[in-house]
Amino acid sequence: MTNGIVFDIKEFALNDGPGIRVTVFLKGCPLTCKWCHNPESQKHQPETNQKTNRLCGKIYTPSELAEHLRQFQDVFAFSEGGITFSGGEPTLQADFLMETLSLLTDIHTTLDTCGYCESSKFLKIAQAVNLVYFDLKLADDTLHQKYTGMSNRLILENLKMLDEHNIPLHIRIPLIPTITDTADNLNGLFNIIKSLKHSPIRIDLLPYNICAGGKYENYGMTYELTTIPNEPNQTSVQHFYEQLTQNNFNVMKG
Repeated sequence: MTNGIVFDIKEFALNDGPGIRVTVFLKGCPLTCKWCHNPESQKHQPETNQKTNRLCGKIYTPSELAEHLRQFQDVFAFSEGGITFSGGEPTLQADFLMETLSLLTDIHTTLDTCGYCESSKFLKIAQAVNLVYFDLKLADDTLHQKYTGMSNRLILENLKMLDEHNIPLHIRIPLIPTITDTADNLNGLFNIIKSLKHSPIRIDLLPYNICAGGKYENYGMTYELTTIPNEPNQTSVQHFYEQLTQNNFNVMKG
């Protein structure tokens, strides 16, 4: 049995999949997105909030976590909801995640992922859940490395793999002012989406969280995006939205 580290559990979540859900945030992420609003999610090991002196990160066994989540089965049944595994990047704790999912096969599960995971592991996890929320951030690999710390090549390979296996997915695009909301980037993302054999169930355009930098100091970190605008480029975003809808994609603006 593999233990896992969870940094938060959000009950009665409404925006992390169908119905009323419980979202489990697993600790650790291979990316270091400069706009990340959960900096405490990035390191795998538990760490102390320097402001509250509370430890961020609790160790669970798969059976302990599954037992806790099953408390909400009546809510899931009533609302056609379920459980969403998010992060951080949940696939970074692949063995723990798979063991936990094996105990929840009668409950709807969603994987919320950045897509950066060794492909064979990623496919097994994606096939073990009912729905995948897949983040697309930057089409250009150089810019992806600059703003997230990692290449996007594996991410795009995994997106293609999900498409080839016709895995049900939503694509989620964070609109970060001057970074991901540029005309060049949105055109690049459109071409990636257009190349898929199967249309995603939905494409979510997610607004920038202007409070993203609020917790960095608590963990001895520095938020770098202090000078970017609060709102994305409305012209390029509107053009992107029209491109998608004119090509019959189901799009939701956050």
